[in-house]
Amino acid sequence: MHIGFTKEGFEAFKADDRPGPIHMLNLVRLRDKAEYEDGRTATGAEAYAAYGRESQPVLERLGGRIVWRGRMEHMLIGPQDEKWDLCFIAEYPSVQAFVDMIYDKEYRKAMLHRQAGCSDSRLIRMEPLDAGGNFAE
Repeated sequence: MHIGFTKEGFEAFKADDRPGPIHMLNLVRLRDKAEYEDGRTATGAEAYAAYGRESQPVLERLGGRIVWRGRMEHMLIGPQDEKWDLCFIAEYPSVQAFVDMIYDKEYRKAMLHRQAGCSDSRLIRMEPLDAGGNFAE
């Protein structure tokens, strides 16, 4: 399961600091019951919702926004047992804006809820491109 990045992965992410915005594809699987270290009780969905509420002001302050959200319906190509509860793309004005968010003390407090509510995830950095005439353009 993947709910956090490694130090090496984050260093490589920061080192690839090209100019311009980045898109971060988020695929999230939630726990049935959140796992808080302090023993508080909540569902995974409730914990992740708290993460969203508390991290949104930081995202906006740094110039970020959610540019796409969708609900997974069916895996046509890929592991048939792989299901994602939340699918969204967040846009950041730069690599540095994302890095600044990770180090922000308000964001770090909100991360407690993400870690408690999330059982698995994928976070994929992408360069936004203009929509083309076909899949490969």
